[in-house]
Amino acid sequence: MEATALSVGKSVLNGTLGYAKSAFAEEVALQLGIQRDHAFVSDELEMMQSFMMEAHEERDENKVVKTWVKQVRDTAYDVEDSLQDFAVRVARPSWWRFPRTLLERRRVAMKMKELRAKVEDVSQRNVRYRLINGSGSKATAATEQSSNIAAAIFGVDEARRAAKEENQRVDLVQLINKEGDDLRVIAVWGTGGDIGQTSIIRAAYKNPDTQSKFPSRAWVRVTHPFSSEGFVRSLVNQFLAVEGFKDILDTEKTAHDLVQEFDGYVKEKRFLIVLTDLCTIEEWDQIEKCLPNNNKGSRIIVSTTQVEVASLCAGQDSQASELKQLSADHTLYAFYDKGSQNEMVSMDPVSNLDVATTSTNAQTVAPSEITENQCKDVDEMKVDKKSLTRIRTGVGSLEESQLIGREKQISKIIGLISNKTSQQSQVISVWGMGGLGKTTLANGIYQSPKLIDMFEKHAFVTIMRPFNLADLLRSLVGRLQEESSKKEELLNNRPSKTESLAMMGVEALTKELKRLLEKKSCLIVLDDLSSIEEWDHIIQGFSWMEKTTRIIVTTREESIAKHCSGKYGIVHNLEVLKEEDALNLFSLKVFGKAADFVKQNPEFVEEANQNLKKYGGLPLVKATDLIKKNPELFEETKKILKKCGGLPLAIVAIGGYLASHPKTRAEWRKLNENISAELEMNPELGMIRTVLQTSYDGLPYELKSCFLYLSIFPEDHIISQRRLVHRWTVEGYSHERRGKSANEMAENYFTQLKYRSMILPFQQSVRSRKSIDSCKVHDLIRDIAISKSVEENLVFRLEEGCGSSTHGAIRHLAISSNWKGDQSELERIVDLSRLRSLTVFGEFRPFYISDKMRLLRVLDLEDIDDLKYHQLDHIWKLVHLKYLSLRGCSGIDLLPDLLGNLRQLQVLDVRGTWVLALPKTIIKLRKLQYIYAGPKRDYVIEEKNSLTRRCLWGAGQCATCCVPVHWDIDACTFACCVRFPAVMMGFYEEIGAMVPRGTRKLKELHTLREVNVGRGNAVLQDIKMLTGLRKLGVTGINRKNGPAFRAAISKLSRLESLSVSSSGKPGLHGCLDAISPPPENLQSLKLYGNMETLPQWIKQLPHLVKLKLVSTRLLEHDDAMEFLGKLSKLEILSLSRQSFQGEELRFRSQQTGRAFGSLRVLMLANMLDIKSVKFEQGIMPKLERLQVTGAANNEIGFSGLEFLQSINEVQLSVYISWDYGRIIAAKDTKTREKIEEEERQEQRRKKGELKKKVQEQLARNRNEPILTFDDNTTWW
Repeated sequence: MEATALSVGKSVLNGTLGYAKSAFAEEVALQLGIQRDHAFVSDELEMMQSFMMEAHEERDENKVVKTWVKQVRDTAYDVEDSLQDFAVRVARPSWWRFPRTLLERRRVAMKMKELRAKVEDVSQRNVRYRLINGSGSKATAATEQSSNIAAAIFGVDEARRAAKEENQRVDLVQLINKEGDDLRVIAVWGTGGDIGQTSIIRAAYKNPDTQSKFPSRAWVRVTHPFSSEGFVRSLVNQFLAVEGFKDILDTEKTAHDLVQEFDGYVKEKRFLIVLTDLCTIEEWDQIEKCLPNNNKGSRIIVSTTQVEVASLCAGQDSQASELKQLSADHTLYAFYDKGSQNEMVSMDPVSNLDVATTSTNAQTVAPSEITENQCKDVDEMKVDKKSLTRIRTGVGSLEESQLIGREKQISKIIGLISNKTSQQSQVISVWGMGGLGKTTLANGIYQSPKLIDMFEKHAFVTIMRPFNLADLLRSLVGRLQEESSKKEELLNNRPSKTESLAMMGVEALTKELKRLLEKKSCLIVLDDLSSIEEWDHIIQGFSWMEKTTRIIVTTREESIAKHCSGKYGIVHNLEVLKEEDALNLFSLKVFGKAADFVKQNPEFVEEANQNLKKYGGLPLVKATDLIKKNPELFEETKKILKKCGGLPLAIVAIGGYLASHPKTRAEWRKLNENISAELEMNPELGMIRTVLQTSYDGLPYELKSCFLYLSIFPEDHIISQRRLVHRWTVEGYSHERRGKSANEMAENYFTQLKYRSMILPFQQSVRSRKSIDSCKVHDLIRDIAISKSVEENLVFRLEEGCGSSTHGAIRHLAISSNWKGDQSELERIVDLSRLRSLTVFGEFRPFYISDKMRLLRVLDLEDIDDLKYHQLDHIWKLVHLKYLSLRGCSGIDLLPDLLGNLRQLQVLDVRGTWVLALPKTIIKLRKLQYIYAGPKRDYVIEEKNSLTRRCLWGAGQCATCCVPVHWDIDACTFACCVRFPAVMMGFYEEIGAMVPRGTRKLKELHTLREVNVGRGNAVLQDIKMLTGLRKLGVTGINRKNGPAFRAAISKLSRLESLSVSSSGKPGLHGCLDAISPPPENLQSLKLYGNMETLPQWIKQLPHLVKLKLVSTRLLEHDDAMEFLGKLSKLEILSLSRQSFQGEELRFRSQQTGRAFGSLRVLMLANMLDIKSVKFEQGIMPKLERLQVTGAANNEIGFSGLEFLQSINEVQLSVYISWDYGRIIAAKDTKTREKIEEEERQEQRRKKGELKKKVQEQLARNRNEPILTFDDNTTWW
């Protein structure tokens, strides 16, 4: 685990060095005469970066190092900002260029001297304080320590809950005197350090029963550094009362001889030893070597202030129980072997689900899937210390509540495993974010009675950190040998297999594994795999694997799951629980079984039963009834479950916490109001954050910075991939690497975050030819991003209740919709002069943008409806701006010529505005790479308005002369010069924006969409010269400019995405024929407008994976379908608004092979003319999702859904068209309202019938797809 400060520091230094060492920056330094200082600063920062790359990961909590890293980061920011500022200001055109350059050079030289001094000072601090010493990192120890701490804390949480709920506490005297011949260790730890430990241990030590049972006793304080000789001599000094011990104290003996003789003397003795002030597990490892296990029932009591040391000393099967509560915040706990509990009167089994448990024999597994027990005996390879298991803090078998909402998945996977017709050895991979219950699911499958009898061998192991192949094989062999323990070879008095395992290497272990499993059917579970490399090492040992063997792998990463399962395996994505399942699980954790709760709490249930009259229903029989029939609790429950987001770990933890608190609205509301703080600070809920943060801790440093950037966005915000990728790129979070552009690297980062379950695909995001085009962040994951970004002073969210204290050098500012402060408050809280990005959500106020933001790179005002043109005056002075987004700002009509001042601009996004023409000065922006423009609509106007109607509409625009003057030009001039001509020429009926001549000068353009080329061929000639274009969207194509368009497209060989649109009856008919050669790299093609037939060159596109047809009105239905079905690489097909003529869509199989062989997603939208959609058997063998949206014919029906063999989900979100003729003909309001209600009821009835028919077909589908049906979709 790497400190966040270190990760962010590395990322910032990467960006700074990338720019500082660029040829452009070096050229600017040469021009300004500062090349020596520039070289020194660059080299010094590079050295700092190297130091950081070697930084010890155990320094995570070292505040001095973290402070230094933050200073390095801030210095790097200042260096990059200054270098870029030098370049921008020197390059600005001026009539007084020579004098101005002299002044700039003087200012730059002084500034550079300041930067050099600052860099030298920061660099010297590292040497002065010896903060980072380079090599010799102890990452392994740090990782083990954090994992063990987490696991131990889970045991403490469970003990605390058991003590509260059932008054479960243990007595130390009973633990010590418990019968048993094995050597047992009892570790005592307290939440308040060592306070109170001595007294409670002393009382047990002096207890008469203890003294009579253990005549040989010793109390030893562990010395630092530890000395085995001194330790043994201290023991002997206290054992002197026993005859024969004096001889051992011969001072001439070596430490080894002393230990050997001591072992001989105590071999037949029962002893009790108390060890105090034990600090590290390494000390315990040395002490263990001095203490033989003589099987005489000896006991060792350990007193420590380290919770992980306590848990590890007690052994791999340790359990934590509460000893004594000394105060509200100070409690003593005992860690001891779980076997010690079995016959104790004061203890009851603990069965909560919110602890991280994995039993190697699959007795108990809980859903939290936390860290492993990574206790390692470095000196002696003891198998019991190397066990790849997690601390087991619960007992018993799987509880029913653990599998709520998972029944179908378990049944499906068991069915696949049981399929003996498969001739390939199957690997079933289960992946998903932490806390989903992957381990629980795997164990539910593993313990299935159906599978237990089916396989001859079974093993369930959890992979430890850091990964060690020998450890894994040793544990796996050990589990399999335990399973065979009844055989004669293991019952004889031979040396145990476990002892011999410790001496085996990888090769010997692999041979033993083969011996145990060869020619046998096996079921193996490998829990918590964390890298592809781990799997590649593991699978080599199974090269001999029988075809009947099945391996289940759990992991948090999709890429790992796919790699493990390979071509023939199964990949299962475990998702969050559905709302009803989440409520069931929560209710069960809060109330337990309803019947038991009713007996114990009759006064609480009385109110619920009284409400039955109001809500109807049967008497309370389920736990959910206890919540649903209490409306006030139900409202608070919904808020809690929203925060949990369907995550079983969170639901179980919070439910268990509330189970021990009063079941009142006030108590639950209190939790809701402070839930983020409670999850972070409440030790009873701390496990949730610990589990989820494990995923964050495992991110590479470049992904950590990208992830923290997500804290900018509000809760439940849908974040588009486009938006994130562009922002990461211009902010310097991604850089060109190995032939991939910075934008491509940012796309890869987005995908990696998705693979690692740090972001969740948005449910509707299937429009992209890539994996997803938008995402959301789980509330609990977002809390981690916010916490870490605030800690690093990286992102500040200005929102209600954020306080008014100064926050210093904030780099990224997000202003929430609920913040009501004024300008003075904003400037007091944030140093605007150092801001790099500003993002506004909700209402916009002019003072949000200030002249002081001179270093601003990103200005994101997306979806601010009330934003007006005159409020953007300050924008055109932000000369460092690289990203400007006004997307969705419907109040924006115009961009001024001052846009040409933004010479650093790389991304201009005015999509979804009414900007119909880009200014002429845009051709000055030579760094511009992405232009998004034009009103956003997903249709074309099939009938253009007549000139008369256009004139009437245009005249209406002149009414704007009556409004106050808001722009630099008056409203009437604007209407007459901008809107009126656009209306007259019909540009309002197209969906693109006009671009000026000379666009060919923008050589860096990667994306240009949507551009209205209807005015002539000049723009098309410019586009033809933009040979680096990857994405192009054009509107206004017609027969006149069709030849020029085809010529332009044939020159764009790098084009990957093309969108073509044309309004009116002719549409695209005859405009797209004979493009030669077509762009061979084209992956996405969207066609809007009348075509009648598809152009033949589409068949020549070898990489086409997405095709969208809107209002194409294709004739010859069967021929067109055959055409589409032969597109071998097509994965996403979207048909919308009369894409075909006729009332039926028929997807038919082809005689030459399966049609639509690669199709994964089929989208049907606004099918008003289609009455029937039919699928034939054998069609679309890989189709996973069918999505039907928008307006639908009131007679629409589907058939053949049962033939879609790979379908996982059918999504219906349609509204049935009304009979508006009846409504219009209504004579009065009352009659109209009555007719509207009748139509509404008829719509519900028809939708119900449609839903029922679809369900019937899906019920016959062997793949058991789910139906998502939106009952609330209406025309309005």
